Amino acid sequence: MGAKTGLLVYAEGDVPCLLRQVGAADVEQTSVMMRRLHPGCEIEESDGSHLYDGVYPPDGTAYAASWPGVEIVCNRRVMIDYPSQLPRHLVAASAGRRLVLHAMHSVVDWLAFAVWEDGRLIRSLSLSPEAGVIENIGEPLPFELPYWAGDRPADVIPWPGEEEEPYALPFHPLELGEDALRALCGFIQEGMPEPGDVDAENIELHGFRVREPHGPDRAEREAELRRAVEAMGSPRFYTMGPDGLLVEGDGPPAPAEDE
Repeated sequence: MGAKTGLLVYAEGDVPCLLRQVGAADVEQTSVMMRRLHPGCEIEESDGSHLYDGVYPPDGTAYAASWPGVEIVCNRRVMIDYPSQLPRHLVAASAGRRLVLHAMHSVVDWLAFAVWEDGRLIRSLSLSPEAGVIENIGEPLPFELPYWAGDRPADVIPWPGEEEEPYALPFHPLELGEDALRALCGFIQEGMPEPGDVDAENIELHGFRVREPHGPDRAEREAELRRAVEAMGSPRFYTMGPDGLLVEGDGPPAPAEDE
């Protein structure tokens, strides 16, 4: 699993139903929404994406679209451990509407999602195998029930040299994350699509650079990233052994030569 999301959806009704009906989003209407949701920030238009690829934008970039009845913002800033602590102005913008937050990160098997109705939080869940259940507010939603009942146990291959131990959670967060994404937003990132799924690859999103008034500029962030990469050790490569376990190797396979 390699899915990552940072997604907010505001909707006047059922999100999947509304997303099945959308066309091209107006860029001016979307820009107005972005400025309303990011007060005080510098907003600059940039290259866009589509809903399938755009749910995890580059740092400092947001992908968004605004249509009558439904609005989408994809931004890493909403990937917070405690969804109930989403900034108040973002929750306030959901007055009279449903607000869905969906965030997950495959590197650490972390999932968080939340649902507000007319500004009132009705469900929030955040968990990872390392941190356990970080936040659990409200009654589980129908798509969660098989997981909590033990019907969807995690099936995880241990890392080389590690003993096979029970997974730290009764289910895999990313598997629940895909079901949550489908139930709440109508599409998935990984797995087999279903006939009724939203065609996320055909929903275009506009791109925006979002910068805090006194935050570091892009060049400074890129320089910091380069320093962090230079401080890392050599990469480690693994292949699947005949027994199904991961085995450390010398590096990636060499590319095949042209005949």
